[in-house]
Amino acid sequence: MLTSELDYDLPPGLIAQTPIYPRDHSRLLVFKRASAETRHGRFPDLMTYLNPGDVLVYNDSRVLRARVFAVKPTGGRVELLFLRRRPGDVWEALVKPSARLKEGNGLRLSPEAKTGEIKMSAGDHFLLKKNLGSGRWLVKNTSSVEMETLLEQFGEMPLPPYIKEALNEPERYQTVYASESGSAAAPTAGLHFTEELLSRIAAAGIKSVPLTLDIGLDTFRPVSEDDLGLHRIHSESYRLSAQSHREIVTARERGGKVISVGTTAARVLETVFAEPQGSLEGETRLFITPGYSFRAVDALLTNFHLPRSTLLALVMAFAGKDETRRIYSEAVRERYRFYSFGDAMLVL
Repeated sequence: MLTSELDYDLPPGLIAQTPIYPRDHSRLLVFKRASAETRHGRFPDLMTYLNPGDVLVYNDSRVLRARVFAVKPTGGRVELLFLRRRPGDVWEALVKPSARLKEGNGLRLSPEAKTGEIKMSAGDHFLLKKNLGSGRWLVKNTSSVEMETLLEQFGEMPLPPYIKEALNEPERYQTVYASESGSAAAPTAGLHFTEELLSRIAAAGIKSVPLTLDIGLDTFRPVSEDDLGLHRIHSESYRLSAQSHREIVTARERGGKVISVGTTAARVLETVFAEPQGSLEGETRLFITPGYSFRAVDALLTNFHLPRSTLLALVMAFAGKDETRRIYSEAVRERYRFYSFGDAMLVL
C-alpha cells in the first residue's frame, strides 16, 4: 500500500483546539460495514448500538506530564519529551534541539520551571547516556527525586503539536478512568466518556474492562516511507489482566460484541488474541494495515486521525480503504471536529 493512500484534505479550522464540555457532548458518526450506511448523532447515542453481553475494552493508561524544559551548561534551552522507562531509571526521550548534544552531556531543569514543595538539588538533573538517532536519546535521571514525581511537579502535558491553544485544565487530556501512568499521549477515543455515561452503560448489562498500553513514540511519528510496508513501528508495553481476559473470552463465547475503545486497545486485543494466543503482558510491535484479518475486535470506537498516520492505517484495515476515505470526506462536509479533542466515530 502506498502511504499516499493515507492522505486526505482537511481544512485547518476543523482541527479541534479545545476539549468539548461536557465530554460526552461530542458528535458521533456511525458506520455500519455490512450495509455501508452512515448515521450522525451525539456520543451518548453509542448506547443504541450496544447490547447486553457486549464488552467495551478501554485503555486505562494515564498520560505523564512528560514534557520538560532543561538547560545545557552553556545555557542553551533543551526540550525533553519522556516516552518510556528503561531499566535503571533511564528513560527513552525525544530531545530537541538534538544535533549539537553529545553523549555524556548533563542537563539541569530550566530556571523557569515551576517551583513547588519539591526542592531540586544543585547540579545536573539529567544525563544524556546514548544517542538513538532521529532525536531519540536514552536519558538518566540523576536527581534525588523519583522520575514520576519530578514529571508531576515540573513537567507539562505533552499536547500534540497541532493543538496551539493552551489547555487550562490538564485533566481534560486524561480519560475519566485513567489510572496507570506511563503514556506520552492520551488514548483519545476514551476522552468522550463521563462517569455518568459509564454508569448507564453498566446498568444496561454491558461490561467495561480495562487494559493498558503505554502510548509512545509512534503517536508522534508520521509515516515517512512511500511504501507503507517499509514503515517500522516501535514497540509499546501492554498489560491485560487475567480478569479482563476472562471477561472478554466470556463475552465472545456468549455471542457478545467486543468493542475496542480506540486504536491502542485494538492493538493490544489483536496482539493477545493472535494465533497462537499471545501473552497477557509484554511488548507489541503489531502494525495493523489494510489486509489484516481481525481476530478479536468486532467494533471500533475511535476519533478522526491525522493523514499518513499508523492510526489511520488501522482504521482503514477495519473499515476498508475506500470506505474510510468516503467516511472522512463526509465528516469534513458535515464539519466534524478532528484529532485528539475532536468528535468520535463508531465502526460496526
